[in-house]
Amino acid sequence: MHKILPNLNIEKSYKNTTKGYICGIDEVGRGCLAGPVVSAAVILNFDKIPDGINDSKKISKIKRSIISNNIKKYALDIGIGEASSQEIDEFNILNASLLAMKRAFEALKKQTGLALIDGIYSPNINCKTITIIKGDTKSLSIAAASIIAKEYRDAFMNKLGLIYPKYNFKNNVGYGTKEHYKIIRSDGITSYHRKTFKLLK
Repeated sequence: MHKILPNLNIEKSYKNTTKGYICGIDEVGRGCLAGPVVSAAVILNFDKIPDGINDSKKISKIKRSIISNNIKKYALDIGIGEASSQEIDEFNILNASLLAMKRAFEALKKQTGLALIDGIYSPNINCKTITIIKGDTKSLSIAAASIIAKEYRDAFMNKLGLIYPKYNFKNNVGYGTKEHYKIIRSDGITSYHRKTFKLLK
C-alpha cells in the first residue's frame, strides 16, 4: 500500500484567501517526565521544500538532524517557544503546550495570516487558526515544525544530561523509561521533573 506523506495540499487550498504567510505549529515533549514542552512555528518557502520532511517520530535521528538543518536553511521564518516544567505543573500540560505554541508563533518575524495547528486545541494567537488531527502526517508545514521542535528539545535535554548524568537524559530525553523510573526511585527528582506527573512506578 502506498504511503501518503505530508504535502502542501492544505496550505495551497488556503493560499489565495490568506492575507499574510501560512505557518505550521507543532509541539513535542507532552508525555515526558522531565524537561519543557517545546513548540515550533515554521513558515515554509513553497518553492524550496527540503526532501524527507515527515512526522518527526517517523524519522531516524540522523536523518532528522539533516532535514532540520535544511528546513532552517530554506524556511522563510521559524519561531521556537517553550513552557518549563514549573509552568507545566502550574497550568497543566495542555495549557502549557498551548502557551509554548503561542510563544513560538509570537517569535515569528513575518506577518502570518493563517496557522495550521497539530491536534484539536488551538492557542490564543492573533491569527486565524485551523486545527488538524495528526497534522504532522498531513501538512508539510506542521511536519517541519515537529522536526524543528524535536531537534531543539533533544538538544536541550542533551545539555541537561551533562548536568544530571545519572538520569540519562541524552537517551531518554525525559521520557519515562524503566531506567528513568528506577533512578527516580533511588535518587529522587531534579528541578526539571514535572511534580504533577506520576513519577513513581
